Amino acid sequence: MTVRTRVAPSPTGDPHVGTAYTALFNYCFARKSGGQFLLRIEDTDQARSNPRSMQAILDSLHWLGLEWDEGPDVGGDYGPYQQSLRTDIYRQHADQLLEQGHAFRCYCTPERLADLRSQQKASVRTGYDGHCLNLSPAERAELESAGTAFVIRLRVPDEGICRVEDLLRGGIEIDWRSVDMQILVKQDSMPTYHLANVVDDHLMRISHVIRGEEWISSAPKHILLYNYFGWTPPSFCHMPLLRNPDKSKLSKRRNPTSILYYQRMGFLPETLLNYLGLMAWSMPDGEEKFPLDAMVDQFDLTRISLGGPVFDTKKLTWLNGRWIREALTDEQFAGRVESWALNRDYLMKIVPLVKERVSVLSELGTLASFFVSGDLNLTAEDFQDRKVPIEVIRKSFKRVLEELETLGDWNKDAIAEMFKKSAEASEIKLRDYLRPFYVAVAGSSKSTPLFDSMEILGKDLCRVRLRDALRLVG
Repeated sequence: MTVRTRVAPSPTGDPHVGTAYTALFNYCFARKSGGQFLLRIEDTDQARSNPRSMQAILDSLHWLGLEWDEGPDVGGDYGPYQQSLRTDIYRQHADQLLEQGHAFRCYCTPERLADLRSQQKASVRTGYDGHCLNLSPAERAELESAGTAFVIRLRVPDEGICRVEDLLRGGIEIDWRSVDMQILVKQDSMPTYHLANVVDDHLMRISHVIRGEEWISSAPKHILLYNYFGWTPPSFCHMPLLRNPDKSKLSKRRNPTSILYYQRMGFLPETLLNYLGLMAWSMPDGEEKFPLDAMVDQFDLTRISLGGPVFDTKKLTWLNGRWIREALTDEQFAGRVESWALNRDYLMKIVPLVKERVSVLSELGTLASFFVSGDLNLTAEDFQDRKVPIEVIRKSFKRVLEELETLGDWNKDAIAEMFKKSAEASEIKLRDYLRPFYVAVAGSSKSTPLFDSMEILGKDLCRVRLRDALRLVG
């Protein structure tokens, strides 16, 4: 059997370090086994998916050095490798499930489903109750003739045990009564992750599915689909989740999670891959610093540890220092600095903001240094403001950090609208309200336009700086 693995991110935001973590282990297993590694873009969530995020995924994984054998940008025999281009394939398979009685049309309204969830709060069994399974032929015909909107749901056994064989954990037994009648096709005719994932993995001949342990609870639905279609399931391997230092699930609220953040901060791609490898694996000799090819050469699934790996940026920074000192010659170091600090694409975003504000080029250092800095080395005194009391600044930082979590598009217009609403809620003039944010983000109340600067810096870096500022005033 030829080993074929894949990573399948969704283009709904900045590329996540969790994607790189999963991609790394799929890559190493495929390369060690002499197989193929695939990239597939899972963009069936049309409301949240966007081309910019897709390109960021491709660019960031290329930057890390995780090259794939098949994918949307390189092609392959089993494409297209973008799910939004495969809707006819999913529709055919959904129709097959309906014809065979393994799936059913559900006409329940959002209001009925909300009432059901409310009633089930104190219940042992939650999830869809199978209401539309019991409709009479006449009721179904009436709903269909009226053009009533529907979704397609998976038919699930109401008793018994599903056994999930996991390469790291052995047999995992899950009661079918805890498995929901999953929606397979949404009202907009787009498939959900579960149907598209199984169909694609089979048609693309994926032999091993290596993914995060959060998908263990979904494995019975996937196994059921494989059985309904008469296909042999791939081997499953569920990786331990990355954790914050407090052992909670890695979250952008507490830790920078975007690959782009670490690239912009000046971490070496070799270091980030090395550190992600350490999250759940170790070299036989215990050496913590190792390149990708050495990890591939020594890779063995049995060396994966199931303990909750802690993603600690302090340890990552220490490891990055080792890589800089031990792996780069002076000339190589200079080349890395040049490509990082003088990255033309990044520089061209900054130029329009600084060009009209300098008289000599030497003024750029003071004006634009925050664009290439990590820690701004601020103190609580930097936030003393005659017009805005410190307690108001503290509340403003908290409010904006909360609003950042729900901000969909990261662009200057969306950022400006967020700040205007926040200032209005605080009953403070926008100019006065923004002053401490200039300090938190740019290190000075006199800087390039805040909203433009935040768009260029990116959400993760802005979030980190605002959290640091909140700690100083808290």
